[in-house]
Amino acid sequence: LPATVLLKDMKLMDVKLGQLPSWLAMRDFTPGGIVGAIRRGYDRYYNKYINVRKGGIGGISMVLAGYVVISYIWSYSHIKHDRRRKYH
Repeated sequence: LPATVLLKDMKLMDVKLGQLPSWLAMRDFTPGGIVGAIRRGYDRYYNKYINVRKGGIGGISMVLAGYVVISYIWSYSHIKHDRRRKYH
């Protein structure tokens, strides 16, 4: 028999769509809770992709890809404005 896991202990990927509002209500949205969540995410990423015995280019390439996407999102309004401009 599988052990039942409490909703507050479930990971986001394991939560069903109907359980999402109550799962979000149980999260800690205080500044300390948000900082702790960011720190746990960074530690998980670092230990999975950076701090490995035989490293590859995967971890660094994900960071670079994220930077490219974020910089495109930030400059999208400027790019959209210049798209139809004609230079004579």
